[in-house]
Amino acid sequence: MEAVLEQVEQLPALLAVSRSALVRDWDSLTLDRALEWARYFQHLHDRFRARPRLREAVRRRLRRGQPSPLLGFPHLGHCPQLLGLALLENRALPPAACRRLIRGLLQPPPAEAGPEPGGLALLARRKAASRLLELPEGPPRPPEGLEPEPQLRAEAQLLLSRLREEGREAEPAGGAAGRLRWLGCVLEQLPQPRAFEVVAAALLLLRREGSGAEQAGGGGRDGSGPDGDQASEAGGECVAGPLLSWLLGSLERFSAFCLFLPGSLLASLAAHYSQLSGPYLELLASWGSHLLYDPLQGQWVKSCVDKAELSWEELRERFSCLCRGSALLRGQTQAALKLLKAQDGDFKVCGLSVWTDLLVEVEEHLRKAAEC
Repeated sequence: MEAVLEQVEQLPALLAVSRSALVRDWDSLTLDRALEWARYFQHLHDRFRARPRLREAVRRRLRRGQPSPLLGFPHLGHCPQLLGLALLENRALPPAACRRLIRGLLQPPPAEAGPEPGGLALLARRKAASRLLELPEGPPRPPEGLEPEPQLRAEAQLLLSRLREEGREAEPAGGAAGRLRWLGCVLEQLPQPRAFEVVAAALLLLRREGSGAEQAGGGGRDGSGPDGDQASEAGGECVAGPLLSWLLGSLERFSAFCLFLPGSLLASLAAHYSQLSGPYLELLASWGSHLLYDPLQGQWVKSCVDKAELSWEELRERFSCLCRGSALLRGQTQAALKLLKAQDGDFKVCGLSVWTDLLVEVEEHLRKAAEC
């Protein structure tokens, strides 16, 4: 067992080398050896996953000497994917070894039959497709609606896959907390804007998966659908929970998230995830309270650049996007504006309360939309 633990201890080094310039000296034989080690680690995961004591021993040895506890026992089960993804992203890998890698990913050895057949092929296809779509040949296509761009969609799908795996591997007690810690470690490695994009794309994908399951089953949210649909929805909520907890766990983080993303996307998320709509409306109320009316310009302006994150036009657009959403979200938004208007003095004249003016603008927009 000690020999096995010593081998497991080499996994962080293997992954570190796969991301470094050292791979420029790799030939096909070296690449095959690295992939064999990755499959061996995956085999150890399958053998030890049902044996808590051995699993704990592997976990402790795996994290020995690491600068931070980023790798855990579940990562053993994804070693081929982790190694393959690192090498695909490493431009130092020689062309011959790269071709060998892609062939190996698309046509894994016959003995490799895990719980996710074709997982490596799917990884390679996603990565290759995203790279091809990024090539600057021909005019760029504008995004359609709220569809994430291909590479972002692939990253979001990988994140959801890992979250589901973490949920299966986590112990019943403290499982949600463990997933949240793991998610925080992963997202902190990304630049903050990219982390926000990946989380938003993941939540969108979960929403569409839930909608697809409802349509396929012919059931709705009232629980009239088949048990499979209810299980799918529960699984989606289980994965969405850590994402939402990470966003809402810090006011500064959630504020930056809402500032970075467009109002149309935030409205779409708030319409599906009720946990977001209330905090988002509170944030808009806080930003609107820092606007002052300038009688010389005849418009609302920022009272202080450091405090008023949104301009009048931007704030109006955010509220309009919310009112273009579902009937429930529209009603919630109008009720919030009416409450803010009443708390501010319930003025009827424009220019005295930002909430009076916003409510007038929003209701006028809704009236025109109803007439069209």
